[in-house]
Amino acid sequence: MKIFPAIDIKDKKCVRLVKGNFDNKTEYEMSPLEQARKYKDHGFKNLHIVDLDGALTGETVNLDIIHEIVKNFDLKIEVGGGVRSIESIKKYIEAGVEKVILGSAAIKDKNFLREACQKFPNQIALGLDAKDGYLSVSGWKENSNKLILDFLKEVNDLGASRLIYTDINQDGMKQGPNFEETSKVADISNCPVIISGGVSSINDIKKAKELNNKNIEGIIVGKAIYDGDINLNELARELNA
Repeated sequence: MKIFPAIDIKDKKCVRLVKGNFDNKTEYEMSPLEQARKYKDHGFKNLHIVDLDGALTGETVNLDIIHEIVKNFDLKIEVGGGVRSIESIKKYIEAGVEKVILGSAAIKDKNFLREACQKFPNQIALGLDAKDGYLSVSGWKENSNKLILDFLKEVNDLGASRLIYTDINQDGMKQGPNFEETSKVADISNCPVIISGGVSSINDIKKAKELNNKNIEGIIVGKAIYDGDINLNELARELNA
């Protein structure tokens, strides 16, 4: 089970949102570079980064910070946040990230997802965000009328190499992930699935491992680290447990 500590970047700072709401955010003292160093020092090998400025503008606003993190630390990084063009994907890949996460742009235009997967094989992750089982897009402001599992069947063969499943109701709430729905997604997904949203304690990591679903590749941990609910030493021990 891979553990992806998270860094959300806004105005060059580490922040965390509650349910994706920019009006409900917490800023933290640590710079993204310092936070990445901390993760590296604790032995983590994977990192989940969201460029929140990018999510708002559709540009690779924090590319320089992300490139700096790649250059300084030997970490496998997945990055997302407003990636809406082949050009943006190319910039991230050239900066050395392992996978680029596509969200709303790929969901609204399946041809974009198909083209990205063909041009960057094994480097595209698809972010699927759910609210009450339905797919949500555009920074979680728009609810589609499409059930997550139905949509996944439509895009399953387009070539994404990882799927990040977030339950919006759980995100930033620290009430535990929606393991049941994630397992359903993993059961039909053609690519490995990452659990996202709501991790509240080390027990959630243990529960994720106990799911024993071979298609669940890892779990993202964010706010619980920043707020001190999860101790990094303890989390790092779970890497090798």
